[in-house]
Amino acid sequence: MLQTLPAGAPGAETPAAPILQLVGVRKTFGGFTAVQGIDLDVREGEFLTIVGPSGSGKTTLLRMLAGMDTPSEGNITLHGELINDIPPNRRPTCLVFQSLALFPHKSVGENIAFPLKVKGVDAAARKARALELMRVVRLPEDYFDKNVMKCSGGERQRVALARAFAYDPEVLFFDEPLSALDYKLKKALEKELKDLHRETGKTFIYITHSLEEAMVMSDRIGVMRAGRLVQVGTPEEIYGAPVDRFVSEFVGEVNTIRVKREADGGWAGVDVPGRFTLAPPRDGTALDEAFVVVRPEFMRFLGPGDSADNRLEGIVYNEYSLGSRIQYQIRVDAGAAGEKVFLVELSRSRALPPGTDRAVTLGWDAADAFTLGS
Repeated sequence: MLQTLPAGAPGAETPAAPILQLVGVRKTFGGFTAVQGIDLDVREGEFLTIVGPSGSGKTTLLRMLAGMDTPSEGNITLHGELINDIPPNRRPTCLVFQSLALFPHKSVGENIAFPLKVKGVDAAARKARALELMRVVRLPEDYFDKNVMKCSGGERQRVALARAFAYDPEVLFFDEPLSALDYKLKKALEKELKDLHRETGKTFIYITHSLEEAMVMSDRIGVMRAGRLVQVGTPEEIYGAPVDRFVSEFVGEVNTIRVKREADGGWAGVDVPGRFTLAPPRDGTALDEAFVVVRPEFMRFLGPGDSADNRLEGIVYNEYSLGSRIQYQIRVDAGAAGEKVFLVELSRSRALPPGTDRAVTLGWDAADAFTLGS
C-alpha cells in the first residue's frame, strides 16, 4: 500500500527520525582522501540531495552508503545498527545507476519483476506486482512484454525506477539518473520523481552535479567540496543563506564585490570604487575584509529619485532572454583593474527598452545581500 504523507512531509505532526546516520565517515585511496570526516543524519522519509562539483566526493559517499565501498574510518548506521561491512545485497536499500543497468534482452515486465524472481515469488504474483509498479511510474500496461531496448530514454528511466521499487527498499539511492536525458524530459522526470517520493514515503538520497535538479526535488540539500559537506539545509537555506562564498557561487549566479573596513568603520570597495552599506555577517563574525554577494534578481535599475542602500554606475553590455525573465550584463569601471561584470535579472514586465551601450545605475539593499568572509 502506497503512503501519501511520509513522516517529515508538510502536514506531518512529528519530526522524522533519522534512518541513516554517519559519524566521522572518511574514505582514503592510498594517499588520497576522497571523503573527509562527514557527520550527517538522514531523516526517514526525506528527499536528500548531495550536490558538488566533479571530484568533490559525492559519488564515493554514495557508494559507502549503498555498501559498495567500506569507510576507512567512522561509522554508518541504519536504524541504529552498524552497517559498515554489510554488503549491498543484505541491506534494505537499492541503487539506481546512471547507466540504469537494465537487462537488454528482457522485456519491461521481466526487468521490473527480476528482484521478485530472485526472492522466489511465483510468476503470477510477480506479474501482478510488476503491473502495479508500472502504474506507479506511469508506464502503459501493454508495455509489459515490450523489449526494454525499444523503449525511449525516459521510459527506460521509469523501468529502472519500478525495478528499484520491486526490491521494496527502505532507502533508494540515485546516482545522477537524469544526467543523460534531454532538457524537457529531464524537467518532466524531476517532477515525477518528487511525486513518487511523496506517494511512496520512501527515503530518497540523490546525487547530482546539477543545482537545478536539487532545488526542484529536495527536502534538504548537502553541498560537498573537497570531500567535506560544506552546508546542509533546505533549498531556501542553501540559496538564501549560504555559509561561504563557495556555496553562494555554486548555488546559482551571483555578483560579488570585495570590500575592506575603513578607519571610520565603514566599508570601501576593493575591486570597484565606492562605499557600501552591508548587513552584518549572519554568523556574527567580525571582519576587516569581506565579500558582498548579491543575487542577480535582487539588483535593480535606479531611475531619478529612486533610492537604494547601495549603487553603482555601469553600461548595459548585453542582454539574455531566459523565458519569463531577462538577464542583463552590466560592465562597471573598476579603475586600474579594467571592468567588472554584474548581472541583473528582471521579469519581462520590468524589462528595459531594447538597446545596449546605455549608462545605467544599479541599486540593491543591504538586507538583500550576504556578507561573507574570504
